[in-house]
Amino acid sequence: MPAPEEHPAAPADAVADAARRAVAAVWRIESARIVGALARWTGDLALAEDVAQEALAEALVSWTRDGEPANPVGWLLATARRRAVDAFRRRSARDERYALLAQGLEEGGAATGAPPGSGGADELPWDPDRIDDDVLALIFTACHPVLAPEARVALTLRVVGGLTSEEIARAFLVPVPTVQARITRAKKTVAAAHVPFEVPPTEERRARLAAVLGVLYVIFTEGATATSGPDLLRPDLAREAVRLARTLTALLPAEPEPQGLLALMELTAARFPARTGPDGEAVLLEDQDRRRWDRSAIRRGLAALGRAAAAGRGLGPYGLQAAIAACHATAPSVEETDWERVVLLYEALGRVAPSPVVELNRAVAVAMAGEPAEALALVDELVATDRLPGSHLVPTVRGELLTRLGRPAEARAELELAARRCRNPRERAVLLRKATALG
Repeated sequence: MPAPEEHPAAPADAVADAARRAVAAVWRIESARIVGALARWTGDLALAEDVAQEALAEALVSWTRDGEPANPVGWLLATARRRAVDAFRRRSARDERYALLAQGLEEGGAATGAPPGSGGADELPWDPDRIDDDVLALIFTACHPVLAPEARVALTLRVVGGLTSEEIARAFLVPVPTVQARITRAKKTVAAAHVPFEVPPTEERRARLAAVLGVLYVIFTEGATATSGPDLLRPDLAREAVRLARTLTALLPAEPEPQGLLALMELTAARFPARTGPDGEAVLLEDQDRRRWDRSAIRRGLAALGRAAAAGRGLGPYGLQAAIAACHATAPSVEETDWERVVLLYEALGRVAPSPVVELNRAVAVAMAGEPAEALALVDELVATDRLPGSHLVPTVRGELLTRLGRPAEARAELELAARRCRNPRERAVLLRKATALG
């Protein structure tokens, strides 16, 4: 009996697939500009995001039937704008705002029967010179201090990063309904608090910028070392944080701390290829093949660090962390790392942004600089004051220091404690392997 013939995909299926890819590509690249422009135009972030999603759904049908328009962003914006007008009409037929918006829509020609996206500049409901302001306003709105930290992260990834609820849930290993609830609650909070869709005034921008940078840092650190789940790294999440940081530095080129954060991300991500073995197991810094480090990312990170330093204000917390990462990135080996400089940078970081994690890392650097006993005293101070309760990091470092000091039984107990506390199975396996080696 002859083998069945292989039939190519039906032309209609191929056209639909092409349309889906086109819609996804435009959304991935332009989502922040689209939602930002609509949010400024409507004055309602939730409505802007909703009508943008409706325009995407309509594009899947229309682009499959008619092909991708010459101006896909204009098509999506014009379609979303009509959806917004419909929403205002439903809210109140006598709404003055709807009347003004509808009048502007008629004058722009997008409701006269001409197909949206035909290329006319009148279809674009924004001033092209304000695009950057729209994206920047979107970032500041999504990261507004009125929102809870987890809500800021979810809303930023949704409206600025263009990720779906499913992608965010997969990245943070939480149920999709949880992510959807966070996003919905965040939008309602923004509306209830009457958060203006705008770039904050200059005097407020620096304070608000800290919240924005904090959100991007949380996203990246979760990608760089997953707090839970089967994998040590989540590169897709880390790459998204890097992309958002690059956007922020382009929008605020004179601000040093976005450059510092971008430098930290690039220099940290450069080590990703060597941080896991063939089976996904964690590879410690001293065991990494530095030839596998991404040299392009290192060059980008050093360039961003140079821009942060050139601002002349002194390095902030992210810039100092980037400077520490640069010490590792440029050293031929662990032994040849300038540990004295790393200690000094951690001391500076501790003054600028004191935290128990900074102190713990300083202790590691002190040990690597040749003073394990002094380092152990620093860690014991953290234990005595219980500044990192329940963390696996403190017993991890303490176990390493006790090993260096020739106290294997105590070291093994600390490493076993760290393993019990660690939520990431890849890290836990490394800790148990070290504990076993101490016999």
